[in-house]
Amino acid sequence: MAKSQTPAAGAELTGNVMFYNQPEPLNPQVHGDLGVNFTDRPFSFVTKTHVVPITVTEFAPAALSYPVVFVGENKTPLAVMGLRDGENLFVTEDGAFRPDVYIPAFVRRYPFVFAADDKGERFVLCVDRSASFISEKAEIPFFEDGQPSQYTQNAMQFCNDFETERRRTEQFVTMLNDLDLFEVKEATFTPPTADGSPGEPAKLADYYGVSEEKLRALPNDKFLELRDNGALAQIYAHMHSLMGWDKLVAVALNKGAMRAQAGQAN
Repeated sequence: MAKSQTPAAGAELTGNVMFYNQPEPLNPQVHGDLGVNFTDRPFSFVTKTHVVPITVTEFAPAALSYPVVFVGENKTPLAVMGLRDGENLFVTEDGAFRPDVYIPAFVRRYPFVFAADDKGERFVLCVDRSASFISEKAEIPFFEDGQPSQYTQNAMQFCNDFETERRRTEQFVTMLNDLDLFEVKEATFTPPTADGSPGEPAKLADYYGVSEEKLRALPNDKFLELRDNGALAQIYAHMHSLMGWDKLVAVALNKGAMRAQAGQAN
């Protein structure tokens, strides 16, 4: 694990990460008077995002709320929170998650994030300066007497733990790839017609998922290896989560009906 630090003034951050519009390396010279204010609606930055990355240790709790899928060449695991880009079905417009759903660590670490230095030897703690709840002379300071406050130290530890889980997730995906367990899957929805009979199926998404057939076909020693290293439980959590597509459709239909009623009332 590379070492983490708060950088000196003038350090630069390259690259980009979802949600972070103005990430800056956190240091007392630039951010000494800044901090965060308490807010009941801290997740407004998620309202236009329909997928959020998650780590493998989050599969089980996330599966209770969302489909957990793998996408892209790297097969990044994502929690699906909406059926279309720009709409999150579980976060209100003013930035509150529904109380009955899991909030991924990728979201909870905001406005902090680690960025690797040019040599990849250290991780620099950064903060999104554009976050709405950051201000001068805030209720919770980033620094006290020129040193990271307890809040900032906790954030650094959280980001460090997240980085550990991110690496573990990469190893998990590599293992599934090496065992050739992935297959392309398709999420579909069959809307009812006017007379209540099933209509034409509509495709919601293509994604990668673990193949139940390939999993059953594994040699016994490989299957037992997955069981013993804990990967099998995460695989089953992912597979069970896919039943959540129906829940996602139901939430979307209910939200659409509520909007229609509100429009008629106006």
